[in-house]
Amino acid sequence: MIERNFDVPFVAEVAMREKQIQQNYRPIIGVHKWFARRPGTLFRSLLLAEFVEGDLSQEFFRSHDLQGKVIVDPFMGGGTPLIEANRIGCDVVGLDVNPMACWIVQREIEYLNLSNYRSAAHEIRETLDGQVGRSYRTRCSICGSSEARVKYFIWVKTRTCDGCGGQFDLFPGYVLAQARRHPRTVLICSSCGQLNEVEDETDPGACDACGASMQVTGPARRNKCSCPHCGFVNSYSAESGPPRHRMVAIEYICPNCKPSHVGRFFKTPDTEDLERYESVSHTWHSLDPMFVPDEQIPLGDETRRLLQWGYRRYSELFNDRQLLGLELSCRLISAITDDRVRNALATNLSDLLRYQNMLCRYDTMALKSLDVFSVHGFPVGLIQCESNILGITDAIGGTSVGSGGWSNIINKYIKAKEYCYGPFEVKSDGKRKTTVRIDGEWIGDAVPDTLGTILDAPRARNVDIRCATSTECSLIPGSVDAVFTDPPYYSNVQYAELMDFCYVWLRRLARNDGTFDDTSTRRHGDLTGNATLNRGIEEFTDGLSTVFCKMAEALRPGAPLVFTYHHNHLEAYYPVAVAILDCGLVCTASLPCPAEMEASIHISGTGSSIVDTIFVCRSPGSVLDQPFPVSTDDIRGAVATDVELLRKARLKPTAGDIRCIAFGHFVRNWVSVLRDSWRSEDTTACKLAVLEQLGNAVSGSAGIEALVAPIVHGETEM
Repeated sequence: MIERNFDVPFVAEVAMREKQIQQNYRPIIGVHKWFARRPGTLFRSLLLAEFVEGDLSQEFFRSHDLQGKVIVDPFMGGGTPLIEANRIGCDVVGLDVNPMACWIVQREIEYLNLSNYRSAAHEIRETLDGQVGRSYRTRCSICGSSEARVKYFIWVKTRTCDGCGGQFDLFPGYVLAQARRHPRTVLICSSCGQLNEVEDETDPGACDACGASMQVTGPARRNKCSCPHCGFVNSYSAESGPPRHRMVAIEYICPNCKPSHVGRFFKTPDTEDLERYESVSHTWHSLDPMFVPDEQIPLGDETRRLLQWGYRRYSELFNDRQLLGLELSCRLISAITDDRVRNALATNLSDLLRYQNMLCRYDTMALKSLDVFSVHGFPVGLIQCESNILGITDAIGGTSVGSGGWSNIINKYIKAKEYCYGPFEVKSDGKRKTTVRIDGEWIGDAVPDTLGTILDAPRARNVDIRCATSTECSLIPGSVDAVFTDPPYYSNVQYAELMDFCYVWLRRLARNDGTFDDTSTRRHGDLTGNATLNRGIEEFTDGLSTVFCKMAEALRPGAPLVFTYHHNHLEAYYPVAVAILDCGLVCTASLPCPAEMEASIHISGTGSSIVDTIFVCRSPGSVLDQPFPVSTDDIRGAVATDVELLRKARLKPTAGDIRCIAFGHFVRNWVSVLRDSWRSEDTTACKLAVLEQLGNAVSGSAGIEALVAPIVHGETEM
């Protein structure tokens, strides 16, 4: 049982390592982007702790086959719990109201002939190179070669001055590259636009080309920008239609100069570069597109920003070169007759979109493109980055250079599917990492041919993926051995709004059974809180409670409902307590585990926690009585114990982490206190009011901080 076998320090350590470079530990995530994926190592640990006796730190690196176990995930998302369960032989049932989630998990878990895929993928890239490859070449500013390959085009937004009618650039700053991964700071001259490399950013001197004083800070800030022609102060909110852009810089690779060149290659676009783009633009406008979406962008919590900037259709989020490359890619994919290979490449195209758009930004420190979903939203910046759609492959090592191109996407997909047929774990002794292949385990809906002679008793696993709301699902009572899930965290991520960005393209390529009939992934049964759609905490509570009740009914006696949860506000935990109480289960454990990367762009600098609470719930009396925190001192002691366990894993919990850990123990306390008097037939508003009353007793800065502060400062005795 998890309550007995789960090893917090061990799991925290492996989960934390995984989240640093998740694709090295779980290459399966390379199939397609999904948001806030929890560590696969966490769910492997939970599954083994529940069903396998023995030291978890040892069993984790051994092969297991839990044939006959049935695992359900009612909030499937990116599919992490299902993938981990399928890998160790379980039959799995996954449900999600979002068709993109179902599509992605199906591609992750289904068998794919990699030889056929490689051949088709290579042909698509080579054909596309012949069609648009010249537009991603540039003339090297050092040796003059015309065969230099562009990694990134950098664009700045422009607007028309309301004062004089002239065009001007919206530069928030002129730093293109900081002197970290490049020998010197690269600045764009504010007067002539030429690139300059300077030794001291604080004293950049004069432009080498025009002699003007170099500037670091630009004129555009706080939604205002002075026109350089007349001085009129303009607001740079939307004009009529989507924003306009001007190409201002190029990062490229020159094969001739690379062996002797130190640092990156940067240049100001020349006449040839601008002419190439104009030629591509002309070609694009002469086409009759078959696959480029014309759907309008609906109003939503996240899409509101796009509409405010003047974007009205999804196709307006791309420039002409991107649209041409994507349209031609779609035409090539649609012609493939092998269903699974075509679906795999369609998935590649969908994942490629997050780099091939004019919302991507250029990281001036890391010198790379930041994809549109790096902040779990739609960031509309003033400087945008266009990636080479083909991608660049290193001639020596064969690895992909840069991000966001076909080469990179294909390589990730191959690694993902190879991992399915040869899963591994990474063991660390603190200094050295060792890859441990777990022979006998595999991921899939059928035994791959390559494993048929290796496995003693090869068998197909039952994989049941349903695109449906879990509030209306039908499962046989008492048929499920465990529920492992990662439900929506109230309103943390607007999955439907974000995934529509890919969906409107993918639905034109997908040949399916009706899953993609709707024009949007937005569904009535989506539990995510959304102010625009008037889905508040009551709607979220109702949905979560309904799902938990259905899961509790489907579980075998004593089988666990296990879920991760994470939110920075106490009130977001009230629905969790209501759902547990409504379904008649008890919370037998709340366990901490890091589940986010501290350096993630959407986490860094926000004060948010990286630690999830793992809630374990079972039917009453199914386990030995567990001590429930009753008083504030009890909760403080439980939290202090959890923090100490995390510190053993060399994690340094922040005040935000400790606060979230405390919230988990509050839920356990509330469920214990209210269980005997709970009336599931009461209105949702009434139930939430009861929880709010309990929450108010510990909420407020004084109450929670008084509990957390001594633990943060190490003043609590164990």
